[in-house]
Amino acid sequence: MAEKIIEIKGVDPLLVFGMNDINLTLLQKTFPIKIFARGNKLMLDGDENSIRQIDAIIGEMLLTINQKGEISEDDVQTLINIEILGKRPAAEEITADSVILFKKNGVIKPRSANQEKYYRSTLKNDIVFGIGPAGTGKTYIAVAIAVAALRNHDVQRIILTRPAVEAGESLGFLPGDLKEKIEPYLAPLYDALMDMLSTEKVNAYTEQRVIEVLPLAYMRGRTLNNAYVILDEAQNTTSMQMKMFLTRLGVNSKAIITGDITQIDIPDKAHSGLIEAKNILQNIDGIDFVYFEPKDVVRHRLVREIIKAYNNLNGVAE
Repeated sequence: MAEKIIEIKGVDPLLVFGMNDINLTLLQKTFPIKIFARGNKLMLDGDENSIRQIDAIIGEMLLTINQKGEISEDDVQTLINIEILGKRPAAEEITADSVILFKKNGVIKPRSANQEKYYRSTLKNDIVFGIGPAGTGKTYIAVAIAVAALRNHDVQRIILTRPAVEAGESLGFLPGDLKEKIEPYLAPLYDALMDMLSTEKVNAYTEQRVIEVLPLAYMRGRTLNNAYVILDEAQNTTSMQMKMFLTRLGVNSKAIITGDITQIDIPDKAHSGLIEAKNILQNIDGIDFVYFEPKDVVRHRLVREIIKAYNNLNGVAE
């Protein structure tokens, strides 16, 4: 016998339970297991295999609710039948705790061991550094984690920032208003948001300052409470900029810092704020460092080979 607690996040738990807990009744009639609902949590008590199967079914139910806005008894029975027949490839299995974020056209979940480590680390630590090559999902997953935290009311806002290195953090001489000046540098962060939220939702959150996307220079002097704060392209920060960013963190806030120490664009590469942070913050409780490798690349298959080729040229160990 085994036990497991599944926390329902991102959707109304009552949609999962069904009217008068009918969906839970269907599950209990099919599997030799007891299910107890408490708030947004399900407590499972039974054999390990049945718990694994129900966990997978709950994950698919969450995906269905996210896509349709509801789930019927027939939908639940279909998911039960699919699980019993074992027609779903193991690699495609979705469970309630394996998914970072349910979005309209699918789910965002870790796709490599290091991505899984990265995600789990953010659940346990208030500051997490994700360091590794381009295409490993560092930024995309970080934004998904922040959006999930906002959706689950763990935080009240999201702050996304990155250094505008090419403009030397002084954007005044560029043409246009502030938005036009900084958009080219912040486009990757907006791209991630647009993939996870509707355009209307992103615009509304931006207008309400629930989500802020801004260059690092505009972080100075702020104290960020009840927020998820993400610093992207951190290899291009100076020592003072990194210290400034890390000391912005306020009450009930968390931060993710991403960067690639092989792609430093600032003139004084030896004094990158990311490299210094990696060297001096390793042993602080609540701060964790997760390192990605070329094998974690989730872009086009050739990106992985390109990174390996450049690493070999520069004598970088795999």
